[in-house]
Amino acid sequence: MAEPPRRCNAAAWFVDRHVAAARGDRTALVADGRPLAYRTVFENVNRTGHALRRLGVGMGDRVLLLLPDVPEFAYGFWGAIKLGAVPIPTNTLLTPRDYEYILTDSGAVAAIVSASLLPAIAEVRPRLGFLRHIAVVGEAAGDTLAFADLIRAESTELAPAPTTRDDPAFWLYTSGTTGTPKAAVHLQHDMRVCCEGFARHVLEIVPDDRCFSVAKLFFAYGLGNALYFPFAVGAAGILHSGRPEPAKVLELITRERPTLFFAVPTAYAALLQVPDAERRYDLRSIRVCLSAGEPLPKALYERWLAKFGLEILDGIGSTELCHTFIANRRGRVRPGSSGTLVPGYDARVVDDAGRDLAPGEVGNLLVRGDSACAGYWNQPERTGQTFLGEWVRTGDKYSRDGDGYFWYAGRSDDMIKAGGMWVSPVEVEGALAEHDAVLEAGVVGAPDTDELTKPLAFVVLAPGQAPTPALERELQGFVKQRLAPYKYPRWIVFLPELPKTATGKIQRFKLRELAARRSALGVDLSAL
Repeated sequence: MAEPPRRCNAAAWFVDRHVAAARGDRTALVADGRPLAYRTVFENVNRTGHALRRLGVGMGDRVLLLLPDVPEFAYGFWGAIKLGAVPIPTNTLLTPRDYEYILTDSGAVAAIVSASLLPAIAEVRPRLGFLRHIAVVGEAAGDTLAFADLIRAESTELAPAPTTRDDPAFWLYTSGTTGTPKAAVHLQHDMRVCCEGFARHVLEIVPDDRCFSVAKLFFAYGLGNALYFPFAVGAAGILHSGRPEPAKVLELITRERPTLFFAVPTAYAALLQVPDAERRYDLRSIRVCLSAGEPLPKALYERWLAKFGLEILDGIGSTELCHTFIANRRGRVRPGSSGTLVPGYDARVVDDAGRDLAPGEVGNLLVRGDSACAGYWNQPERTGQTFLGEWVRTGDKYSRDGDGYFWYAGRSDDMIKAGGMWVSPVEVEGALAEHDAVLEAGVVGAPDTDELTKPLAFVVLAPGQAPTPALERELQGFVKQRLAPYKYPRWIVFLPELPKTATGKIQRFKLRELAARRSALGVDLSAL
């Protein structure tokens, strides 16, 4: 994959190229069991582009995509890009208020929306000053348009817009857990950079691969996994429009035979809870398992390997960098680490003054690579805080060992200073997860009677386990045996589940809120 030329359109490269090279009959997508050829995708992408143009959508205009993992997502995404417009894949789990913010902030003039999600947009539509058209996948209502009717009579040929490699291609809004969402503006060449680096060198993707991602297409992680990585080489993306319930995921793997499987650690933990999964389901088609979104605990990696005989390649990426920039490799996994640099990326671990730190020292992770977004839309201050010239401040604390492996130590605002020393919540969580009674854990800092910060652990127990004071003491001793004594959790609070984002990341700010309530009220947090 050569570097994109100055004049390029991402949709033409990822879609049109395969039809032009006589690969139009190859399977591009498998949507809920239904195979769709590259030619079918090509024709519907072109129809969608024409339909958007007929609605008045032009170059640079934003088009919101609010869809589950269905073929129309691909048609809308590539169709808008081919037209020179800018699609915005959007989280389907948000509230009407969130959609109002995103549609207003982006100034999107059109939206392609699933009928099941239309009520959330309809609720706020009177306050949307920019949105002119809503195309509904499914049954239209009111003044909306039926997407199928909209594109049916359009031409199957469409010349790509004369975009350059540095023109906007798509936006992705961050989750907004620490403030209002911000849109990362990605350019026409960014996806190809990710394909050249991660897909080529980590996935080692080939045309016969079949990619299945538990993470949905509206996430930066899922968008690459199931759409543009397979489309880079003429492989197939397997789409599942429903919720990723563990048994259904395993059934789909058995039926559709993916070769590349992508999930987040929370999903791997849930799959391991399915009884007799290694005997009831067939995972032998999988060549590589991938994980991202949150650190993969060593204990979880080892349980998966023992049960299914498959390595999981953990890595770290970000919305700002488009996809993964550090990852483990087949046969060279160091459980608990994020791996080594993906070709095409550089990283530094620095102190708060920006000075590079020695191997083994924990500091702030800075990354640079050509897939970095151009900045945040309309947010110059937050852009300036994150983008330091060519370097991107990830907000993660990391160390790097002498062999170039990176080890996650928490978010910059999650690190705990106990007894004058840094404690990584991830390290304590990993130690707790090694205990057979623990399903998962989340660790935050909490004040003791002297108002000194110490680690507090919220623990979800494995099925069949019951919370007792004796188990609490056992878990504390268990951690003391594995980590430096100052790192053990001074308190353990048992919860039925941990608060998480839609991507499966632990929402530590909510755990901190629970810890504050515990301190103020002195009550059993599991009852709150």
